[in-house]
Amino acid sequence: MLYLRSLLFNILFFGWALLSAVLFMPYFIVSMRAAQSIGRPWAQVSLFLAHVTCGITYEIRGSQYIANDPVIYASKHQSAWDTIIFHITSRCPAYVLKRELLLLPLWGWYLWRMKMIAINRAAKASSMKHMLKQAKEIIKEPRSIVIFPEGTRTAIGAPSQYHPGIIALYSQLKIPVVPVALNSGFYWAKDAFIKQPGKIIIEFLPPIPPGLPKEEFIKKLQEMIEAASKKLLEEANRQ
Repeated sequence: MLYLRSLLFNILFFGWALLSAVLFMPYFIVSMRAAQSIGRPWAQVSLFLAHVTCGITYEIRGSQYIANDPVIYASKHQSAWDTIIFHITSRCPAYVLKRELLLLPLWGWYLWRMKMIAINRAAKASSMKHMLKQAKEIIKEPRSIVIFPEGTRTAIGAPSQYHPGIIALYSQLKIPVVPVALNSGFYWAKDAFIKQPGKIIIEFLPPIPPGLPKEEFIKKLQEMIEAASKKLLEEANRQ
């Protein structure tokens, strides 16, 4: 039964991705701001499909830490679900993502049009400069930035390694960083076809103000995210 439900979800999810790319084409053509506005309806339908087919719901905690002014959301990354939810919680967020995603048919064009922060992982020094240049433009619009400090999805239980991109953004942009914990990998695991029913919890934690020394900042960020994510995973195990 789980296999069939997951199969149905994948068919509907990717079908919706294709259909929405066509339906939203007028927004793509009109302006960058119009293109950015489609993220929320795309995400709403995607999460609805996960609910009705796989029984996956979600809960947002710490909503008082979701800012109106630009901040950096530094999030744990366990699942593709994590790339969807910030379109629900934030207005036109700019994701830091790998440049290869811009090459995807149709949706890569949308990522470019929505002015996401695309980086070339192979060119580390120049990529960092390019990321910071884009990020400084983003917060002037004003929009918040979403970054996954681990750089890629991490399986539950795997060691976490935070990359220097988040340190560079924190030290150069001089805006608060909001740590984000979650347990999405328990239900929608990395590279797993089967989706498990249950409630994904995403928790926004108290912001880290700008100005801390780099070593103190990254230590505090990692401790906050990992400790809170561990608690959410334990909560998922008890359901």
